[in-house]
Amino acid sequence: MILGKEGSARERKVTSAISAGAPPEERAKEAASLGYWVAQFGGKAVVYALLIVWTFIALFPIYWTLSTSLKLGRDVTQGHLIPWLDFSPSWRGWQSLGLSPDTIFATSNVREEFLKKFVNSVLCSLGASALAAVIGSLAAYGLSRFDYKFGPWRNRDISFFFVSQLILPPVVLALPFLVLYKELALLDTRTGLILVYTLMVLPIVVWVMRDQFDTIPLEMEQAALVDGCSIWGAFLRIVLPMALPGMVAAFILSLVLCWNEYFFASLLTGFDAQTLPVMVASQTGSQGINWWTIAALATAAITPLLLIGVFLERYIVMGLTAGAGK
Repeated sequence: MILGKEGSARERKVTSAISAGAPPEERAKEAASLGYWVAQFGGKAVVYALLIVWTFIALFPIYWTLSTSLKLGRDVTQGHLIPWLDFSPSWRGWQSLGLSPDTIFATSNVREEFLKKFVNSVLCSLGASALAAVIGSLAAYGLSRFDYKFGPWRNRDISFFFVSQLILPPVVLALPFLVLYKELALLDTRTGLILVYTLMVLPIVVWVMRDQFDTIPLEMEQAALVDGCSIWGAFLRIVLPMALPGMVAAFILSLVLCWNEYFFASLLTGFDAQTLPVMVASQTGSQGINWWTIAALATAAITPLLLIGVFLERYIVMGLTAGAGK
């Protein structure tokens, strides 16, 4: 109740700051302040309106994809949006995948192919994200706790070098990876995709985890060493549990990037190790693009990511904001 009264008093103070009896300098200052304009135009209403607009912008592509998977060709070309009002929903897109209610229990070669690509995406994304989380955490711990000197480079330069790898266009690495993977017999294998995905997301893991380790007081590790722990013991028993939210956030970000990756999946695989993005992009026929099939595939492909975002959102936020209070 005290806080509520204080908040109400502050609101009354802001809204009534400009009064006829106030000095001209104070009136001019208050008129130019953000608090005055927010109070005058209903700050909360503006904020909620902007959030509603942004929510619509963020969710509309998902709605459009889901609704397109329930359309026929004429509904797609005519831009119908609202089911049962603009168009009658149809399971045609899902039937082409063998995932409609009337075909889910029947034999379907397309569904078997989809499930194979789905399993490939799951295994490659999880494997690469886990490997990147382990390697990236160790590298980030070293950059956070020890001072390195590599010629003119120091820790900050090495950290920037990791992140700068994200600037490199993937197409530049196409020919070297093709030659290397051919010599190592890694073309069209899950192992090959896991390795290249690990290299792709490793800079992000290093950057996120380094900020995590920087927020953990060094005195806690020193106390563990005094109590008899080794460096590895202090890392595994003290530091790693405290940095677990950041590791989870880095793992989820890596998982999303690996799940959506298309270039290397299409370049380094033929059939056995292809992933869902490659299958989605290949849905073209002699009569054009099968939008309903692509939309059904895309809906099935993004569903796991939606579930991850809904149920693990707090870990993502905790991990990405842990270094904001330094």
